[in-house]
Amino acid sequence: MSWRRGRIAALCLTTLLTTARAGPQPLWEFGMGVGGVVFDDYRGSSTAHGYPVPVPYFIYRGDILQADRNGVHGRFLTLLHLEFDVSANATAPVFSRHNAARAGMPNLAPTIELGPSLTWHAWRSADQRLRFDVHAPIRNAITVDTPVRSIGWLFSPTANLDYTASGRLSGWNFGLQSGPLYQQEQYDNYFYGVAPQYQTAIRPAYRPPGGYAGTQLLVAASKRYRDYWVGAYLRHDWLSGAVFDPSPLVQTHGYWAGGVGFVWIIRSSATMVASDE
Repeated sequence: MSWRRGRIAALCLTTLLTTARAGPQPLWEFGMGVGGVVFDDYRGSSTAHGYPVPVPYFIYRGDILQADRNGVHGRFLTLLHLEFDVSANATAPVFSRHNAARAGMPNLAPTIELGPSLTWHAWRSADQRLRFDVHAPIRNAITVDTPVRSIGWLFSPTANLDYTASGRLSGWNFGLQSGPLYQQEQYDNYFYGVAPQYQTAIRPAYRPPGGYAGTQLLVAASKRYRDYWVGAYLRHDWLSGAVFDPSPLVQTHGYWAGGVGFVWIIRSSATMVASDE
């Protein structure tokens, strides 16, 4: 496992496991822990890998800059029901020697995705325990390689339902997120294109058109205790109908990813702020 793959996997595990918590929270808190992640090499790959990973945990709830379950982002406009910010995401590298469908093809470098996001806070229950939001992020993906280059834009609107439990499950937080994905031709070609020089008898040349890229569903659960935190998540993508389905690199119509983590909270701010994260 390369250090780049481990770092990105740990980042994804940390941000995805942190489900919403309503009420006053520390301005910042950080910790360190361990976890495990399992995911397919890329969406449509039949090759999956599992890794133990260190889990850095950092939450910052500033008025403008925030680091939370949606990654690191800046909040530039907050109205009663609308919020505009800048968000980020990442993908792990893919090594062709470990993936039969890509044998003889170049490795895929990890990517970082950056772009604006609009959030609609559609509904809150009277006690704020149940929350429904709609996120509409648009991101540009760039490779973490030399030279750095853009590989196109992604649009992934999602409906998000978060619940903070009471009673016997008090303290547990549950999240459900789902929505379609759309990707530019250039982005799809990076993952699913086969240039003529890499075609074989069983792997014809192919260039995807860009467009609908499947639908994702993610569920997560976590609980914060006084000095530690535990959580888990599971994601599944349905790829049937995706524009890149004819690619010889697509070997399955589903994508799975999941992880668990345990974090020891090392320190947190004495300053409390209002937050629904």
